[in-house]
Amino acid sequence: MDDMKPDSTFRPDAETPRLVDRSANLHVSPILSLIAEHAAAADATRSVAPEVIAALKSNDVMRMSASRELGGLESSVTAIGRELEAVAAACTSTGWCLWNHLCVFHFYCGLFGPGHVERLREITAIRQWVCLPAGAGTGVRGKLAGEEVELNGVATFGSGGRYADYVGVTFVFEGERAPHLALLRTNRAGVRIEPTWQAMSLRASATDHVHYENARAPRTSVVAYPVPHRILFRDPAYPVINHRYREDWVALSDLWLGCMAVGLADAALKEACDGIKDRVAIMGVKVAERPTVHVNLGHAVALIAAARAAIYDACGKTDARIEAAQIPTEDDYLEQLGASMISLRLCDEAMRLILRVLGGNGLREGQSFERRYRDFQAMPLHINAHPDRVSEQIGRNALGLPTDNPF
Repeated sequence: MDDMKPDSTFRPDAETPRLVDRSANLHVSPILSLIAEHAAAADATRSVAPEVIAALKSNDVMRMSASRELGGLESSVTAIGRELEAVAAACTSTGWCLWNHLCVFHFYCGLFGPGHVERLREITAIRQWVCLPAGAGTGVRGKLAGEEVELNGVATFGSGGRYADYVGVTFVFEGERAPHLALLRTNRAGVRIEPTWQAMSLRASATDHVHYENARAPRTSVVAYPVPHRILFRDPAYPVINHRYREDWVALSDLWLGCMAVGLADAALKEACDGIKDRVAIMGVKVAERPTVHVNLGHAVALIAAARAAIYDACGKTDARIEAAQIPTEDDYLEQLGASMISLRLCDEAMRLILRVLGGNGLREGQSFERRYRDFQAMPLHINAHPDRVSEQIGRNALGLPTDNPF
């Protein structure tokens, strides 16, 4: 019966590691402290510090979603998720902008294809930033002007636009309905970025309007903008630079959004635990000794662990599919979206439990939880991962109905 004895090495009073530091051995590791130091100022000023943007643009994290054909790192979906998790934990506004660059560049590589390798390789080589303002209310028209296209109109939700070197312009030619996309420099004449993002969340994400006033793009930088993109990219006859670009960029954006949510929630939990260890509540009661604090924190730990397991499992499946050169299916796409939706929901519940533990006094002490809590609110509301959109499509698919969402 000796094998039934408890492990003699277990010591209840031993200091057991509670949460694992996942920031080691990342491309962003050397600049995480810089990002974190400027997080509060970024939130207050609504702009990421120039030195943080410069540090990112000199870091190889910018090349992770570019394939080797483009001089990129061709990093796994999982590896990119871990980088974004760490950046979001340091400053979610900064993470949001980097996230946009990485997933939008993936999209541009799929959309522009082998015929534009040199342009994409140039962007990769000097770690230039790309963005895609094309949110609700976008309206841009184009007309031919010799070997150029003249663009006029406004595009919204240009996340990271003021930090970007290139902007993708979705537009229609006058008198036509078929959408196109042009890629042009943000410093080009006729391109103006208006600071309009005044939301409570991600206040330095620079999700602003981009105005085009007789801006001109070379016709060679214009391609068709098929909707839905994911269906075209799955066609074996459609030429791609690398098989990884058959994976839908919206689905990858959802996976990486889930990774950022895990990083944010984990950081909030760590800070809350550290902050209450020596705190005394009303009538001298030690907060860290309250049973309900243990219950709520324990529940939050489990929720974040479950969120991490769900999102990285989906990332791993995506990596395996890319490695095997398997073309994704609609089921695969919906599984990616579902993993993100559920991870966000689990992190949302964890954040509410942490708020309950902190209470009014915890918020008064000036921790960064309020900023993180506000930043988190934008995540499940993003149209790519919005639970109403995602759950509807998964439900339709379960019933054998077409999933007719356009992206």
